[in-house]
Amino acid sequence: MTIRTLKDLYIDQLQDLYSADKQSLDATKKLHEKATSSQLKSALEDGVKGISQGMEQVKGLIQGHNANPNGEHCKGMEGLVKEAKAHAIDADIADKDVLDASIITQYQRMTHYGLAGYGTALAFAKRLNLDSDARTLQTCLDNSYDGDRRMTEIATGEVNKEAVSA
Repeated sequence: MTIRTLKDLYIDQLQDLYSADKQSLDATKKLHEKATSSQLKSALEDGVKGISQGMEQVKGLIQGHNANPNGEHCKGMEGLVKEAKAHAIDADIADKDVLDASIITQYQRMTHYGLAGYGTALAFAKRLNLDSDARTLQTCLDNSYDGDRRMTEIATGEVNKEAVSA
């Protein structure tokens, strides 16, 4: 897709978000399988649901602009997923508490990429006076922040405390 206008860039960014969500969804499912803390497992399960909902919302926005949701491949998330595999999913970390701490790290890195993407797309939607899109993106952004804060609570509560004592 040739980008000539802010609207073109907006759609391109939505497609990038869709690809990022798709990749992070698969990685989050695998992180969930590796997690040992019940609190962390629950948060990752909710993360899978949240990412799926975000994907559907972004897909709807893209299709509403007569574009293909699969128009981009997000190289940024591809790199973050590789990091999640190397440092958590396929990592040889014997101590379960340290593994859980690493899982949180990798999940939050992917989440922060999504926060940047949703925030940028939201700013573009507002500038383009796409009020309905902006409301949808604000919801996605808020949900992502909620998930990130929950992970921080787990990290500063149970998980990292256990990892230190290991």
